[in-house]
Amino acid sequence: MGKGKRVVVGLSGGVDSAVSAWLLKRQGWDVIAIFMKNWEDDDDDEYCSSRQDFLDAAAVADVIGIELEHVNFAAEYRDRVFAEFLREYQAGRTPNPDVLCNAEIKFKAFLDHAMRLGAEKIATGHYARVRENDGRFELLKGLDETKDQSYFLHRLTQAQLGKSLFPVGELRKTEVRRIAAEIGLPNARKKDSTGICFIGERPFREFLNRYISKEPGPIKDERGRVIGQHQGLSFYTLGQRQGLGIGGIKARGARKGGGEHAPWFVARKDVESNTLWVVQGHDHPWLQSLALQAGDASWIAGEAPPAGDYGSKTRYRQADAPCRLAAGANGAFQLAFDQPQWAVTPGQSAVLYDAELCLGGGVIASAQPSA
Repeated sequence: MGKGKRVVVGLSGGVDSAVSAWLLKRQGWDVIAIFMKNWEDDDDDEYCSSRQDFLDAAAVADVIGIELEHVNFAAEYRDRVFAEFLREYQAGRTPNPDVLCNAEIKFKAFLDHAMRLGAEKIATGHYARVRENDGRFELLKGLDETKDQSYFLHRLTQAQLGKSLFPVGELRKTEVRRIAAEIGLPNARKKDSTGICFIGERPFREFLNRYISKEPGPIKDERGRVIGQHQGLSFYTLGQRQGLGIGGIKARGARKGGGEHAPWFVARKDVESNTLWVVQGHDHPWLQSLALQAGDASWIAGEAPPAGDYGSKTRYRQADAPCRLAAGANGAFQLAFDQPQWAVTPGQSAVLYDAELCLGGGVIASAQPSA
């Protein structure tokens, strides 16, 4: 319990952080709320909800009876998150900016700011839990499996976890909304935000267009036939089905109703030849991988877990897939899967679990197609 100790809560304008702040105040913490502004390039844009989010956060702070400070981290965000995001896209990979944002902004720039305010801890509305075990801090999945966000927090260090509280990690989302309505929070029914923090709901390709030049090139099928033209490899991700512009193509003389109408999926991106490779059918062998290599590993315990059997997510919201870990040198590791994994994407995070314990993970460098 807080007993008058200071905690700084990141208040986003959403219901999860609002209930987090209320729970902490009820536990006796001295709660200060901070609204983080991380993006300001096109603030008045129809897709950017930053202004409304701040008004919602202010209304929440008012109801709970806590101070709210507006802090601008846009410069740090641009240097540490967005620049890296663009570099990865230009290299033909698909990064996860939410993972980067947590590591560089919420649990670094924001944490530093909170410590300057005399805080003992920081808190966010993430669905995850922290447990102290023998003087070490462990990251656990949120109790609501459907909302668990430990995937996005897997790069946190012992020092960061030791300073972090996740009050709603012990609750189910339905319970969070019930509490919000019960205590009269103005955003109790507010929709959960989706999409990347700085892009919001805007069309992604249109957004990237402003920052990455188009370099069109051939779209080829598995036989090497050119069947279309892409707008630039950066604009596509593995497993993508929409927006390829090749929907109606079928082999000449193909019978009606045959498998020739199966949808096309992005299967490979060859940066050197600027070629986008596509295949037909969701279950094509090129989209299935039994192993992956990852690098830039970050382990919650401060060291790699022993080689052996674990569960892994190669993208958010998928069930843990049974796998075997082999850890290499310099932050590299390999995962071998029992079952083929679909569209394992370089640039995304491979995160390792031991039941409810999140062990950490790394950035996917490559994957082996099962054929």
